[in-house]
Amino acid sequence: MTDSAKGRAPILAAGGIVLREGSRPRIAIVRLRSDKSWVLPKGKLYPGERALVAAKREVLEETGHEVSVHEFLGSMSYSVDGKIKIVQFWHMRAVGGPVRELTYDIKAVKWLSLKRAIDTLTRAHEKVFLANVGPVALKATKQFEREKSTKPPARNGGKRRGRSSRVAPAEHLLAAG
Repeated sequence: MTDSAKGRAPILAAGGIVLREGSRPRIAIVRLRSDKSWVLPKGKLYPGERALVAAKREVLEETGHEVSVHEFLGSMSYSVDGKIKIVQFWHMRAVGGPVRELTYDIKAVKWLSLKRAIDTLTRAHEKVFLANVGPVALKATKQFEREKSTKPPARNGGKRRGRSSRVAPAEHLLAAG
């Protein structure tokens, strides 16, 4: 890549809309040490790094939590020092409690309701983004919680035995045709 092309190349970043499950799901926002702004957990991709890998890494570094990754929620772009920054976000759920200290760049993490998270975020473009994708992530989390609480326990200790009732054996498909 030439120097002039490199100068115009967008900054690529990734992050997560991270929810902590419970009767009232909470969304993680983080406070930057440098300018004390409250932002969504995210960060730049390393050269050659895939966006999803970077999103998980950045969320772990900035929230201290390992996460399970769910659906892609969207992208936002904005200008930083005359360059375009493109950030991709996934819906994530915190797994357990914190497993590491926050990276030095992050002063604190807060777990807030969607409304409070939107109100607390410092940057207008992040407020708008979370207002649009937050309800989608909350709905998916609530659906997951409902399914988890109504799912009957497995009688066979979770081991698969025999054929699955959800997949028709090939011979039944042929006979039905």
